[in-house]
Amino acid sequence: MSTDLQEDITAAYDTARRFAEKEIAPHINGWEEAAAFPRALYKQAADAGLLGLGYPEALGGTPAPFALRNAISIALARYGTSGGVLASLFSCNIGLPPVARYGSAALQQLVIPPVLRGEQIAALAITEPGGGSDVAALRTTARLEGDEWVIDGEKVFITSGMRADWLTVAARTGDSKGASSISMIVVPGNAKGIQKTELKKMGWWCSDTAQLHFSGVRVPVGNLLGEPGSGFKIIMTNFNGERLAMSALALGFAQACYDEALAWARQRKTFGAALIERQVIRHKLVDMQMHINATEAWVNAVTARVDAGDEGNDWVAQVCQLKNQATQTMQFCADQAVQILGGMGYMRGTASERIYREVKVMMIGGGSEEIMKELAARQLGL
Repeated sequence: MSTDLQEDITAAYDTARRFAEKEIAPHINGWEEAAAFPRALYKQAADAGLLGLGYPEALGGTPAPFALRNAISIALARYGTSGGVLASLFSCNIGLPPVARYGSAALQQLVIPPVLRGEQIAALAITEPGGGSDVAALRTTARLEGDEWVIDGEKVFITSGMRADWLTVAARTGDSKGASSISMIVVPGNAKGIQKTELKKMGWWCSDTAQLHFSGVRVPVGNLLGEPGSGFKIIMTNFNGERLAMSALALGFAQACYDEALAWARQRKTFGAALIERQVIRHKLVDMQMHINATEAWVNAVTARVDAGDEGNDWVAQVCQLKNQATQTMQFCADQAVQILGGMGYMRGTASERIYREVKVMMIGGGSEEIMKELAARQLGL
């Protein structure tokens, strides 16, 4: 890594840390209880230069390697300590990449710049009731009538689904039942025929999550991304970037748990001595550091590969395994932190309690552990 890039990464990390400490951390407990955060936060994040990273300058973005983007994710997770805020605030990073790669120039200009300015919200709509990770079995359909696509079907667990101004939707545009007839279509969030139902969750309380019902929703033919039937490939490519980003976030959340546990162990006294003086507590903290350091090294290694354009045969396997490793590290550190905090670790308002509730969605979202292992096995020829 060049010195200039390292300096840029350090500066970006510091910017994200300051943003998290000022704009997120002081408010997160209230936002969690209210089950929402202000829409104004999107504009604040855009003004801080956090929304447009990785997108072309012509669309209002700032080209940036994954190393820089992941550094920002880690800092926001570590110092903002809320997966709910980050999931919704950056839902654009799973909703927009297909548009940026495969949308027409006119569609890109319509959708991407206002989202990157924090004026509009983008989301990705793939998962269906009863479908889960089996993308090739999706049932939502889009049929061509004149110069419009007519969409019917349902989507579930859609992050930012309630507030999204733009939805990147996976639908079946052909007669076959497999992956070859799946396409991706951009749909306005306020299109006639969309019914939205808000879902309640174990964690990520302040992130809106929706079930969407499409009934005769009409959009222009030009809202198709790429060619008809190319959707499955688009989805799989998008998943790889999402999984790498989730790995970085999981690392940041693990670090947040360690930070809180260490601070508590230093100030909390039992039987006349600080917890940190107890060997069993020190060993827990060392174990947390061991998991964090191993995950950080792997995140950096995989990130360096993708930034160098080295996506060899084992690339998908590496990303899938990393996502499992990182979320398991998050789970371990959240569990240990809650144990060290004791009763306080069970109280709402501590970062470790919130992260403990959020672990499972990180281990399921973007592809469950089981799916990650199976994808890795196939790529490794097992």
